[in-house]
Parts: sequence; C-alpha cells; structure tokens
Amino acid sequence: MRLQDLIAGGDYVLETRGDIGVEIRRLMADSREKAQDALFFCIPGLRFDAHDYAEGAVKNGACALVVERFLDKIDVPQVMVKSARAAMSYIAQAFYGYPAEDMKLIGITGTKGKTTTSYMIKAIIEKAGYKCGLIGTTGSMISEKHLKSELTTPDPIDLHRTLRLMADEGVQVVVMEVSAHALSMDRLIGMKFEVGIYTNLSQDHLDYFGTMDNYFAAKKTFFTSGLAKNGAFNADDERAENMLSGLKIPMVTFAIAHNADLFARDIEVGENGVNFMLMFRDLEQHEIRLRLTGMFNVYNALAAASAAYILGIPARVIKDGLESLRAVPGREETLETGTPFKVILDYAHSPEALHVILITVKQFARGRIIAVFGCGGDRDHAKRAIMGEIGGTYADFCVLTSDNPRTEDPYDILSSLEEGIKRTDGAYTIIENRRDAILYAMKMAAAGDIVLLAGKGHETYQEINGVKHPFDEKVVVAELLREHPELR
Repeated sequence: MRLQDLIAGGDYVLETRGDIGVEIRRLMADSREKAQDALFFCIPGLRFDAHDYAEGAVKNGACALVVERFLDKIDVPQVMVKSARAAMSYIAQAFYGYPAEDMKLIGITGTKGKTTTSYMIKAIIEKAGYKCGLIGTTGSMISEKHLKSELTTPDPIDLHRTLRLMADEGVQVVVMEVSAHALSMDRLIGMKFEVGIYTNLSQDHLDYFGTMDNYFAAKKTFFTSGLAKNGAFNADDERAENMLSGLKIPMVTFAIAHNADLFARDIEVGENGVNFMLMFRDLEQHEIRLRLTGMFNVYNALAAASAAYILGIPARVIKDGLESLRAVPGREETLETGTPFKVILDYAHSPEALHVILITVKQFARGRIIAVFGCGGDRDHAKRAIMGEIGGTYADFCVLTSDNPRTEDPYDILSSLEEGIKRTDGAYTIIENRRDAILYAMKMAAAGDIVLLAGKGHETYQEINGVKHPFDEKVVVAELLREHPELR
C-alpha cells in the first residue's frame, strides 16, 4: 500500500517530505527489526526517543518515517504528525484494512477482573452461537486457538494485525482488555467498542500515572472519548459516582451492595465455586452456579452479564455461558498436585488483588495459608510495603521472594516488602530465589494447608536484569514434585 493512501484524509498529518507515493509493505516500531520497505514510527517515550534510532531503522529496511520533528540527515520520505502514537493507531487500521469494522468489540477496563471477565464474556458469546476472539493479558485467542502477546492491550501494529487475522477467520465478536496505559498512549484511538466495561479501581501503576486521580482519569477516557458506544459500570466501586458523572452514552450498572440494573443476591461462596441469584432489573432472575469461587468472581460475572445484556443476549444463554467456564489461566487456579495440601496459582500483583485472593482463600481454607509472593521491579515502589503488610495480616505464613525484579536489586524490593510485614505479627521468611521459595512453602505445608503462589499467574518467564528467563510456575511445581516425591 502506498504511503499517501495510508495517510489520506488524516487530520493528524502536519506536513510531509519526500515521495509519499512510496510502497509500504510493513509497519515497524522497533528499529532493530529487519523489515524491507517498512514504515517506521519515531515515538518519543519516557526513557528513549525513537527519533534517535531512525537511522538504524532505515539501515534495517525502513523506507519511510512517521516523525514528530523532521530528521534532516535521513534521506527517506517523512510524515510529520502531531502524535506519532496516535498516527500509529490510525495508520495500522488503514494498513490492515480496518478489520475492527467487521466485528463487534467489547472492551474491559479496571484494575482487577479484566482477564476473568473477558473469559466469562467469551464463554457467553460462544454459547450464543458466535465465533469469539479474545485479546488480553494471557495472550490472544480465536475460539480455542492461542496467539501470544506481550502486553495487556497490544501496540496498534500487533493489535490490528491480530484483528485482521480474526476477521479473516470469521470472528464476529472480540473481547479485549483495555489497560490505562493503552488509553493514555492512544493505542485505541479511532476504534469503536460496542460495549465498554468498568470493573473497579485500586492502587497500581502509580510509577507511570503518579496519582490515583491520574490513573482514574485515564480509565474514564474510555467512556468520554467516543471509544465506547455503551457502558457497563460497577456501581459498588468507590469511584463509581465520579465515573458516571457527565457520561453521555447509554449505560447499565451492576452491583451487589447498591441498587443497579443487574445485581446478585443469596450469594454462597464455597471451595469449588460460588452460587448466587442473578437478577435482571427485577424482571428476570436465574440461579448461577459458577465453577470459580470468591466474591470478586460474582462481580466479574455481573460485569460479563451486563455486557451480554447490552448486546441483547438472552438471560438463559448468559447463565449457560457463565456456568460453562471451568477455569481462567493463572487466576485462582488450583493445580493438580496429588498432595495433601492445595497449591493455588494467582496473578495477584497489586495490594488490592493480594488482599482479595487471601480473603477468598481464607473462606474455605481448612488449614494454614502459606503465601509466596514478591513485587515487580522498576514499578510502583509505594505498593511494596502495603503488600507486605497485607500478607502478614491475612496469611498464616509468608515466603517473601522475587517476582520480576527487572533491573532492580531483588533485595531492595524484598527489604520494602519486609518493612510492611514487620508492621504485623505475621510469621515470614525471605528466600530470594523463587523456585527455592516455592519448594520451601511446599515442604512446610501439611494436610489441609493451602500454598498460594501470588504474582506470576499465567506468566511463563521471570525477568531478571532485563532478561526474561523461562519460569512457568505450573512447570516448576510439577518439577519439584518429581524431584521430591515425599511431598505427595
């Protein structure tokens, strides 16, 4: 496709230089990628400015650049734009033939619950007879086929390439996790979501957003910027009133404690699931027997039901879809260990998420809760001591360990966690090596105990000194059981 066709009618273009009739065969945002006849996007970031790497991109095959300032020393066509990030979204849509226009999109934003809610919606959509795609933290899926992705919401090039693949395979509905980062970085600009869902807000990502108000404001733009045509909102969230204030789109609310359009009553939380009565505006009700447990999964089910309700899916189909879901990767996932104690995997990596999973497990634990967790490096420092305090308060014993230390000294992170746990009477130990920490917890566990591995969930790597090493906790637990048969 010619560059002039990709940018035709784009009011984001300020000026062009060179022959914009050049043929574009690839889009690229990484200057190290070798891609002949590619269009390279010079995106300025917090730590690096891609304008500084444009020469390398040209050597690797880029034949044109999208820039925010012209680069005089580089002799290829250049398109100067207001925002290279926004331009990448618009151009990626055009390059892949606007695939999102052929499908209905459902987007979910919030601190917790996005992944599980997306799997619940997918189950409902498929029960309704439609082919469904999923894009989120655990990767992308077309029906049951998995596609890998590194980000909760992929960058526009990967996103629209994936959407093109989905459209070509006959996908009719796509469920997507929408991160605050994606919203603030204009990754979704120009798209239209049939339904946008707001789950909740709690502390996370303050290393990027600075304050909770900024974090909240980024999420609210999903509903104020024209991205979402309809909205579904958790009326029990403490910021719900602020979220709903000033919105001009049709909306549905869901709740447990407050009045709402969809709500749950008669909730019974058990070890193997949760039962509740799902009420549809007092006009219809259905008993739901979820195979996932915890009060937070009632909220996730309500969010999923609200989106399906907006799409016009019958209540009976919503019930069948919710009840068909058996598990979500890395979300309160009980591993098959054959041991007298349980091992539960959960992605909880924020204070509120850790609090919720510990409270949930406490409801059905017959013995002690031994929590193994850490905190990611190069991220929000303020949450570390908070997470340590939560672990010390709600677990019977904590094994503080590494999560993804990234470029930080793991012991600096552990020291911050320890500051928090020392505010409690909780018993703990520190074992930096995560594999050793898991083994310690499993050796310590007795019949009826629960070993909770928190923070990694579905991830299959551990990032240390900027390098990703293979580390899948499901694999690690299986290996440890083979190496130590006495644990069984």
